[in-house]
Amino acid sequence: MTAAAAVSSAPVTAQRRRVLVVTELFPNSVSPSFSIFNRLQCAALAPLCELDVRATIPWFPGARLVRKWSPAGKFADVPAEEEIDGMRVHHPRFLFVPKIGRPLSPALYAASLWPRVRHLKGRVDVVLGCWAFPDGLAAIVLARLLGAAVAVKVHGSDLNVLPEQPAIRALLRWGLPRVDRLVAVSRPLGERAVALGAPRDRVSIVPNGVDRALFHPRDRGQARARLGLPAGRLVLYVGRLDRAKGLLDLLEAFTRLAGADPELRLAVVGDGAEMARVRELAAAWPGRVFSPGALPPAEVADWIAACDVLTLPSWNEGTPNVLLEALASGRRVVATNVGGIPDVVTDPRLGELISPKDVPALAAALARALAAPADPDQLSWAGPPSWPESGARLLAALEAAVEHHQHRARA
Repeated sequence: MTAAAAVSSAPVTAQRRRVLVVTELFPNSVSPSFSIFNRLQCAALAPLCELDVRATIPWFPGARLVRKWSPAGKFADVPAEEEIDGMRVHHPRFLFVPKIGRPLSPALYAASLWPRVRHLKGRVDVVLGCWAFPDGLAAIVLARLLGAAVAVKVHGSDLNVLPEQPAIRALLRWGLPRVDRLVAVSRPLGERAVALGAPRDRVSIVPNGVDRALFHPRDRGQARARLGLPAGRLVLYVGRLDRAKGLLDLLEAFTRLAGADPELRLAVVGDGAEMARVRELAAAWPGRVFSPGALPPAEVADWIAACDVLTLPSWNEGTPNVLLEALASGRRVVATNVGGIPDVVTDPRLGELISPKDVPALAAALARALAAPADPDQLSWAGPPSWPESGARLLAALEAAVEHHQHRARA
């Protein structure tokens, strides 16, 4: 069964559920591509319920002075509210104490938001926190104050990385047993949530979706002509240019392969701390390494259509949307077997998984993927659901949260 076929329709209810979304992970006018998956899922959920989005912004006195180093400064100029994809999105500030104050974040988050949402008491069915810490823990507190159910949606590093800090792990072990529904984007992440205390019978798996109008099989030659790319074999990376994303491993793997294969090329789409290393590689291999920077989704779709294989050699991950987009576009992937990636690449025909930080294995897997024939239509058919399907399944999880809350109230 494909991921798309596995997504069930939302149940028909007697009333439209009133959903309050609380999350730091949401695009805004300053950073329109930030955590775009949350925007797309909320846009899919909005027609199915009454949706109130509070896309929070961290704040502390003097935040504007450190805009180069802190998200609080970077987002200081985000307006109090704006319209995004037809949704009225509020951007309340919450008090954030950098570095030393991280264990205090959930309490400060909830205390900062409460004056702005207290008027919703009795007018919200469920509070959805889209990220475990601090958003999800603050959502638990706010839901109790509002008399509503609470659901927490987890994405990857919020459960795979943050709990390595003992204080955060202790707070999550306090909070996760209290959710009415834990929504995970993959089965491995759901298991991780159970290990941290979420009741297994309250865990729902809701995979992220893909814009199927944008990401679908397209002619590779036409895409390359549109981008001005030469013929040959093209490996594509899309993501943050960061060591932990395995980018330097990829650059070394390309160097190992490029000498023996003069038609091999590499495209690195994104921006980040390791841009200088990408430019060094481009200088070492003239005309064979492309670095167009960070791009909007429509242009990312062109690069995916132009590539032979997409790779993501991350050291840790949740469920990366770029892998879903590649499969929906009919392109094979080479990625690491971390986080929710094995839940995406479930069949050798879709691609190959390797261990992180293993450059020889990465180079060998890329060589095999480039040599193996693949049917784009079959890959796309086996790929992820559309965003409307993902939104419908999220609504079903929220309904389950409300039912559990009501049952607990009666008991």
